[in-house]
Amino acid sequence: MRAKIGTFGALAVAALMLAACGSDKQPQLMNLRSTTAGPDEFGILPTKPLQMPQDLADLPTPTPGGTSITDPTPEADAVAALGGNPAALARRGIGAGDGALVAQAGRFGTSAAIRDQLAAEDLEYRRKNDGRLMERLFSVNVYFKAYAPMALDQHAELERWRKVGARTPAAPPPAKLLNP
Repeated sequence: MRAKIGTFGALAVAALMLAACGSDKQPQLMNLRSTTAGPDEFGILPTKPLQMPQDLADLPTPTPGGTSITDPTPEADAVAALGGNPAALARRGIGAGDGALVAQAGRFGTSAAIRDQLAAEDLEYRRKNDGRLMERLFSVNVYFKAYAPMALDQHAELERWRKVGARTPAAPPPAKLLNP
């Protein structure tokens, strides 16, 4: 009788282990998704009020899928609120002051598919570091544990920069100066 219970228990454990391995969903390291079907209050942008233009010839030609003068423009509104020129957002290309920076950053070439490549590599990393069985069953957050090998130790980095003589005015002073 004990042999049958032991065999049945071993089969049940094996079935549970196989069921846990058979998930095809994307790994979720951070549990930030809402489980409710409520509205997303950050996805709602109010439209601008309707106004009669000074001249009807100034209205843009209607195009399917195009923009309207009542469409919200949060970036342009923020630029105008901060005293900038919203028309500068419409200009294409790289500004004169940023040309050298962009040239230096792209000196070894750039990949047009870098976002897709990084997303695929990150998905593979998250699949390998998706947590243990009980962590997945109980939706335990394993984000920080999974990415811990990639984290920067801020205190060690600060000391490294101080040892080579770099000024670090934004960082707190070394402990030996605080306690003379």
